[in-house]
Amino acid sequence: MRKENRMKMIIMPSVVFLMLMLSACNFPGLSSTEDQFATAAAETVAAQLTVGPQRSPVVIDDTATPEPPTEKPSTDTPQPSITPSPTEACTDKAHLVKDVTIPDFTRMDPGENFTKIWRLENAGTCTWTTGYALVFDGGNIMGGPPSTSLSGNVPPGATVDISVDLTAPLTIGTHKGDWKLRNSTGILFGIGSDSNSPFFVQIIVGPTPTPKPQTVYNFVANYCSAAWVSGAGLLSCPGAEGDAEGFVVKKDNPKLENGNTDDEPALFTHPQWVNNGVISGRFPAFNVVEGDHFKTVIGCLYGGAACDVKFQITYHANGGSLTLLDQWTETYDGTIRKIDIDLAANGLAGKSVEFSLVVQANGPSNQDWAFWLLPRIEGPPR
Repeated sequence: MRKENRMKMIIMPSVVFLMLMLSACNFPGLSSTEDQFATAAAETVAAQLTVGPQRSPVVIDDTATPEPPTEKPSTDTPQPSITPSPTEACTDKAHLVKDVTIPDFTRMDPGENFTKIWRLENAGTCTWTTGYALVFDGGNIMGGPPSTSLSGNVPPGATVDISVDLTAPLTIGTHKGDWKLRNSTGILFGIGSDSNSPFFVQIIVGPTPTPKPQTVYNFVANYCSAAWVSGAGLLSCPGAEGDAEGFVVKKDNPKLENGNTDDEPALFTHPQWVNNGVISGRFPAFNVVEGDHFKTVIGCLYGGAACDVKFQITYHANGGSLTLLDQWTETYDGTIRKIDIDLAANGLAGKSVEFSLVVQANGPSNQDWAFWLLPRIEGPPR
């Protein structure tokens, strides 16, 4: 479209509007305000006619169909999505390998200080760090700390010696303290299949009781290991009752001269049937220690009215000469004699001693039915 035609299109509507307004002035009843409005409109038209050339308006053709934008194909290879797997938590578990110190029921003096040491294995899958601690779990704390941190790392499968300083209570009796481990998150764990059992220290406060003496050598049980002799020479063992050369036999449930039958066995020893006859049995060497005692009961068997004998205990110490330990005379008087000899008091502790049991007739040996009731050595347990 040419420039002149565009100008016509702008001016023509304004002229038509002005003519309408002027013709309206001939209508009766219109106020002066209407006249003023018409005058303003005419001025506006005149002003537009004097304005210079205007820039051409931009005409948008909305009938054109816009082309859709071209998408650039992606060259990236799609990656599969990865779902992170949850991290499995490790487990805490301990195994007691041994009590390094203070075994159970160790005796302590009241107020005695001691150090308890356990050897533990890390039987779990978590590493024990310095954030882990030994903690008291119950019983008697024995003056120990409520907790104490581990001094280093302990990986799974490794062992560690864990110690705690304690003090024995002042009260006499048995005392026990339970302990566990605590991990870095404050959870307690211990030993056993459930990982929840405590390991502990258990002591006895008070003096060590004197052990009850035990029979450490039984002459009856070993009587045929002795060499039995009389004036007639070496005798057989066991012998035969009535043997004129003398004899030794074992008597179970012997009846004694006091009329009592004893439930302990006895050695029935009869000297050679001659005046002042003798019988002797020399036993193998025995190592004597402090606290050993020779014990027996001696006398005559029931019915041996003519019994009159001398009992002797002799010995050879460390292969030395024959020595008399003690002797007693017994007759058939209805009484028996109890013997208890402290061997250490006779200088035999620490020596290898060969003991001999000897019976000698005081004159004729008729009815010298001498017995040794359960001859033995009692002493501390070996």
